[in-house]
Amino acid sequence: MKVAVTGSSGLIGTALTARLRADGHQVIRLVRRPPRGADEVRWDPRAADAGDPALDGIDACVHLAGAGVGDHRWTPRYKAEIRASRVLATGALATALAAARPAPKVLVAASAIGWYGDTRGSEVTEDAPAGRGFLSRVVHDWEAAAEPARRAGIRVVHLRSGLVLGRAGGVLARLAAPARFGLLPRFGDGGQVMSWISLTDEIRAIRFLLDADGAEGRSGPYNLTAPNPVTNSELTAALHYAFRRPDFSWLRVPESVLRLALGEMSSELLTSARVLPRRLAEAGFEFEHPTIGAALAAELAA
Repeated sequence: MKVAVTGSSGLIGTALTARLRADGHQVIRLVRRPPRGADEVRWDPRAADAGDPALDGIDACVHLAGAGVGDHRWTPRYKAEIRASRVLATGALATALAAARPAPKVLVAASAIGWYGDTRGSEVTEDAPAGRGFLSRVVHDWEAAAEPARRAGIRVVHLRSGLVLGRAGGVLARLAAPARFGLLPRFGDGGQVMSWISLTDEIRAIRFLLDADGAEGRSGPYNLTAPNPVTNSELTAALHYAFRRPDFSWLRVPESVLRLALGEMSSELLTSARVLPRRLAEAGFEFEHPTIGAALAAELAA
């Protein structure tokens, strides 16, 4: 299978590219900078025209590119970048894929559990409506932007990923640094529910959905979250345990301080949503790391 991948240099993209190649597939990395190897093609979805030859002849596309929501304070300018890097880019990519000859069979596109917003810890599955906050609106429009590919008969899958735990980057790398010294604090009261998935299971789930060519109903949104969400307090305790450090439950950053320091971005640490992977379970997917202890032990040892 010939697979085009955007965002291939990120935490998920790097692992997915390696897995696809190990399984014997040809990977074309779509990059916005000058190519550095024979497997790279320069292609900026926000500037590309429909029918771009870089997409002709591919069997599938995995779209993972997007500005990191936790990389900068959410100034009006950066919020516009978050939105453009998802909504506008996905729309342009979907249009170009629809015009490719032949069109690929499947587009697997990154999304996020930000769709649900703050559910105050209530359980939600893929049929729950979108929330009303900034990220919820972005995710709603992000998924809708793939419509040109759907209209062209391409099977479109939306990956509503939770916190992806891999030691090479992302949230786990940020939390692991203070946890190694037993100094990772709770955020707010620590009771907010955090839906997560190990990097290993994230890649396995993407492959599971990518390879399901022709499977009825194997399209639309899928929650890529482990079946056992945890509170922020439980995640903190598990990280300290993984590093064999004492867990000081009194060590915390008050919600008011987080909001002052991070502004609107603090919602990423304070939002509470118990997101369950109902559609993955119904499709027969089995998690390798269903619990936070098993996930941390595996990912930190990798």
